[in-house]
Amino acid sequence: MTNVLLNCDAYKLSHKGFMDAGTEVIYSNFTARSDKYLPVLKDRFDSKAVFFGLQYFVVDYLMNEWNNTFFSQPKDKVIAKFKRLVDAYLGAGAVSMEHFEELHDLGYLPIEIKALPEGSRVNIKVPMLTIKNTDKRFAWLTNYLETVMSCELWKPITTATIIAEYRKLVNEYALKTTGSLDGTMFQIHGFEFRGMSGRKDAAINGAAFLLSSCGTDTIPAIELLEDFYNADCTKEFIAASVPASEHSIACLGTAVKGELESYRKWITVDYPTGIVSLVSDTYDYWKVLTEYLPALKADILARPVNAIGLSKVVIRPDSGSPADIICGRQKHKHGGYIEVNGKYYEYFITNGCDRIGKELSEAEVKGSIQLLWETFGGTVSEQGYKVLDSHIGLIYGDSITLEVALDVFKRLEAKGFASTNVVFGVGSYTMQYLTRDSLGMAVKAVYAEVDGVGYELFKDPITDSGMKKSAKGLLRVEQEGDNFVLYDQQTKEQEQQGALQTVFKDGKITLETSLTEIRNRLWG
Repeated sequence: MTNVLLNCDAYKLSHKGFMDAGTEVIYSNFTARSDKYLPVLKDRFDSKAVFFGLQYFVVDYLMNEWNNTFFSQPKDKVIAKFKRLVDAYLGAGAVSMEHFEELHDLGYLPIEIKALPEGSRVNIKVPMLTIKNTDKRFAWLTNYLETVMSCELWKPITTATIIAEYRKLVNEYALKTTGSLDGTMFQIHGFEFRGMSGRKDAAINGAAFLLSSCGTDTIPAIELLEDFYNADCTKEFIAASVPASEHSIACLGTAVKGELESYRKWITVDYPTGIVSLVSDTYDYWKVLTEYLPALKADILARPVNAIGLSKVVIRPDSGSPADIICGRQKHKHGGYIEVNGKYYEYFITNGCDRIGKELSEAEVKGSIQLLWETFGGTVSEQGYKVLDSHIGLIYGDSITLEVALDVFKRLEAKGFASTNVVFGVGSYTMQYLTRDSLGMAVKAVYAEVDGVGYELFKDPITDSGMKKSAKGLLRVEQEGDNFVLYDQQTKEQEQQGALQTVFKDGKITLETSLTEIRNRLWG
């Protein structure tokens, strides 16, 4: 059984011994300090991070795990287990056990956390939460929790921030090319599960994804939102996906009855109505688009709608350059194509010199959306952009980033196609390339009381560029228009005011929020 006392950096074990004997209060804050390393489109980013994950952390860890593995366990057993490891690790008697025993006797975490509402877009350098001890005996506990708090919160906040940027981007281009936001909540789809660092990581980051989308293949994210964010999939819409094939299915089908007949079976027998997604690049993707789909056109257009009015075959390429596969090659562009004697060839610029590569098919030059339009047609929006027939669509889920998504939208726009013709499967290529430094997140002590005297604490390393400079003293955060503004060096009376509200105190959650409320804060 995990011992929660071990969920800290080793140096935290000794901090009680470093403190002045009369230390009664440690007051800290959790802040995103910089977006310097955040992989977003900088010209579209407003330097605000989406706050998410605290309620999960409070209930799952501060309440459930502490109660189940510490407070409800026999004191001698849990302390002995802890002492055995610490003595072997740091040396016998290096860490006193008395304050841990005292905490067990108390029976709850004497901690108060005040926070902004989850789903808030919080300005960089403005604290999302503050944390302090409520019992003078346990000033050491505030920053003892720093390690695990940072570990549990930085990732869902960073994920929620980036996925919100995806949603802003798809909304921008949907309005530009169709005049409508219908369906944009499904235009980014969660593909992150297999690329995350374990089941819990997948669940909480999948939940962060669903703040700005309703499409995901990460099922545990739905359960987490039900367990910790007062959601109920039978009473509200949390998320959805569709029946979909994978390469093993495609390989097997091809082996048994041939590729074309497998496609026919999938769309007419196995899933004759509603939406079905078919991985299409197991072998020759361009053959699928130029031979199989035209042969199956009548079958696809004849598929009846399901109970909610949907009938669509979604093609899923899963390899290659996303923008090239979706939009086709660009003439005389590096990595594009050049035409010579009626034939198409890859075109590169190397060291300032033109280079010609392999011959390209006409299909490769046109790209997926144009080929689907030529086969199935569609409508033209009032904005003048082509929208594919509702029976056919495309999702691309490999190597998607915000830069790639923007490139796709720009290239589709240039060819006269609406951005809504493509759905992006966003996965580990976006969510694994993140660190705590993506938003420079940190928990820092800014106020303390020793023998009844208050001290304003701050950090301002001369060797740093300024990112690590902290606030000072007691803090107050006010919402002013669309921004959150930090006021430091506050009196105790001032600290009680503002937008930071108590969400956890003395072992109990005091203020809850829901998925619906969070989505409304983000998107209205």
